[in-house]
Amino acid sequence: MTQGYNLHANGIRQHLIRYAGPEGAPEMLLIPGITSPAITWGFVAERLAERFDVHVLDVRGRGLSQSGDLDYTLDAMADDAIAIAQTMNSPIVLGHSMGARTAIRANARNADAFSGYILVDPPTSGPNRRAYPSKWPWYGDSIVMAAKGCSAEDMRAYCPTWTDEQLALRAEWLHTCHWGAIRIAFDGFHTDDIHTDLPAITKPARLVIAGGATVVDADDQAEIARLNPAIEQRTVAGAGHMIPWDDLEGFLGAVMDFPA
Repeated sequence: MTQGYNLHANGIRQHLIRYAGPEGAPEMLLIPGITSPAITWGFVAERLAERFDVHVLDVRGRGLSQSGDLDYTLDAMADDAIAIAQTMNSPIVLGHSMGARTAIRANARNADAFSGYILVDPPTSGPNRRAYPSKWPWYGDSIVMAAKGCSAEDMRAYCPTWTDEQLALRAEWLHTCHWGAIRIAFDGFHTDDIHTDLPAITKPARLVIAGGATVVDADDQAEIARLNPAIEQRTVAGAGHMIPWDDLEGFLGAVMDFPA
């Protein structure tokens, strides 16, 4: 069963899509990346729901959650995750990219709300670190194009490896991503320091790395292992940053047995 729903948490309207899992399945709060409304994760959540009771969040300023004049900082998104988790039964958080950074910060602010963390290819950029590999125009220009109306074929210039269905869904929903929210989040990749938060993770945690990307490189993996040796690391070989879009089965193989 799939069902969208709204709740009021951390002072705003939060929209989520639930993909119901088997009876008694552990709850999962899935937090997508910077420009991924919840609906775009549907093909992944349907498979995750074979084991988990999955709730995919429209992060503030995206999809059907509240938008407009809001706080779009990492701390605000982390507090959203905490407030939503407190309405659930101590969920596992699966965060992708920005969503993984959100999960890391949420743990540092209130670890009691969660039971574990699957951190999928979090940007390891930050103060005095190398820049995030993707450049701002990839985000800003595509949002402007989508706001004016675009086709799946138009979107192919930005996501050349995606399927026609994935491109059509992005073309339909990208305009719901508030330009200012995305800009603040992108800038935050370079100003927010998640590395200081990593040692605070004491519950089961797994880092899932895109082996075909450089968002989390070998030096990053080694540093994370030093900062928190308890965080398990798995790599999906050959997959780009949007791991399930490149290798869904490889992604599922890296997450479905959590916690091992």
